[in-house]
Amino acid sequence: MCGILGIVLANDKTNAAPELFEGAMYLQHRGQDAAGIATCGSRGRFYQCKGNGLARDVFTQSRMNNLVGNMGITHLRYPTAGSSAGSEAQPFYVNSPYGICLSHNGNLVNSIELKKYLDEEVHRHINTDSDSEILLNIFAAELDKFNKSRVNSQDIFAALGGVMDVIRGAYACVVMLAGFGVIGFRDPNGIRPLLYGERKNKDGSIDYMVASESVVLKAHGYDNFRDVNPGEAVIIPKDRKDGKKPEFCQLVPPREFAPDIFEYVYFARPDSVLDGISVYRSRIEMGNKLASNITNALKESHPEEKIDVVIPVPDTSRTSAIQCAVSLNVPYREGFVKNRYIGRTFIMPNQQERRSSVRRKLNAMESEFSGRNVLLVDDSIVRGTTSKEIVAMAKEAGAKKVFFASCAPPIRYNHIYGIDLADTKALVAFNKTEQEVADAIGADKVFYQRLSDLVDCCKAASVKNFEVGVFTGSYITGVEDNYIQELEKIRAQNQRLRDHSDRTASIDACIDVDDLVDIKPDVDISIYNRGDYT
Repeated sequence: MCGILGIVLANDKTNAAPELFEGAMYLQHRGQDAAGIATCGSRGRFYQCKGNGLARDVFTQSRMNNLVGNMGITHLRYPTAGSSAGSEAQPFYVNSPYGICLSHNGNLVNSIELKKYLDEEVHRHINTDSDSEILLNIFAAELDKFNKSRVNSQDIFAALGGVMDVIRGAYACVVMLAGFGVIGFRDPNGIRPLLYGERKNKDGSIDYMVASESVVLKAHGYDNFRDVNPGEAVIIPKDRKDGKKPEFCQLVPPREFAPDIFEYVYFARPDSVLDGISVYRSRIEMGNKLASNITNALKESHPEEKIDVVIPVPDTSRTSAIQCAVSLNVPYREGFVKNRYIGRTFIMPNQQERRSSVRRKLNAMESEFSGRNVLLVDDSIVRGTTSKEIVAMAKEAGAKKVFFASCAPPIRYNHIYGIDLADTKALVAFNKTEQEVADAIGADKVFYQRLSDLVDCCKAASVKNFEVGVFTGSYITGVEDNYIQELEKIRAQNQRLRDHSDRTASIDACIDVDDLVDIKPDVDISIYNRGDYT
């Protein structure tokens, strides 16, 4: 799961970089592993800054000053297929044809055959393990077929249609073509979100943005926005002469519209609206449905049990937990105090960092736990690492019994569309009953949301179905026989590399925090050209 953003400003004397940076801050929750910005100057040169770390660490003021041009794209990486190496920070760049930068959110499921095609048929070299680099080169190869010195919008739409004919998986992308404009496109199933917006300036000119979530658009005054449809692309021209405006094109017929339901459960900000569905309202409904399931389950198996208090696992589950408490007619309390300077444990690249982070991140208040039967509410239970630590903390704080409720159903299968939940065998619910999961995390009982209820919580007029392969093992695009095995192999290799690197060490191990920032002041600024400053 990643965050992507593209901007084209009407005033060609204004730099887009400051707004790209602010947008990155609104999307930081979608990826904390790496950040990158690429801009295009007035003479068609690209300027790029990217590296491992949070946006605020990568984009220092001195680096931002070097990012000139009124259009650009941003990427915030959450590592999926591939590694956490700095070389895989996006946007990716190819010089031929025309000069292209790409930011990609998602994951391709036929990357093995695509890489073979690029090597044997079109002779393009792939230098990383990232499927995003493959996607970029597939697009470049399609553009190359026109064999023209300059391409137009119809050529680009045709090339993107060719891309969608050969790639499979989840992808929402923003692309910048040197001197031409910014392009946004979305996979035919709409698995990953992408929105387009307009902002009218005082002089009547219009700025344009494409982004992963609506919250970025609203925060920057892009009040006229809509979702990019599945299988659709939009081209935003840099040159506004002759009244040029953005062009939309439905590249392929939409397939079954199936956004990833995990966006609503966990990843998206609660104040975002994706495909007409309010994330906040969805999470409220999850709390209602969960309360109903809990009430029925206790009546059937433990009618004598009483829940004294509902406590959320900060922060994502808070909305659902409040509504769950209301529906259960049980007090809601904030039992955990959060240290906001510790990253999200779910997104942290390795298991050691997750374990050591939970205790630094949360502190249990004894006054809310002591002598009580506590219902902890979380958005999901994935590996069980965080859940186990939190249950232990609740018991250490004096809880009499600890029940654990998940707003999502049991996660028993690999996520293949851009969320690195875990390899199948590392999922705590894999081949386990609910009671076995409870035993594994140390809880007295575990309550899961029913899948049908979760779908009901999220669906809207335009969306009736969702990608739910993590719960069922059935994926909307289908997968090659060896894809999941290859994906798990790559993840295992990368995990071993992380486990043996200094970057996996805990901050408690007396390592200088500065050593954990994999950024160098000069080398991160690439494709630099002084010509656009004059």
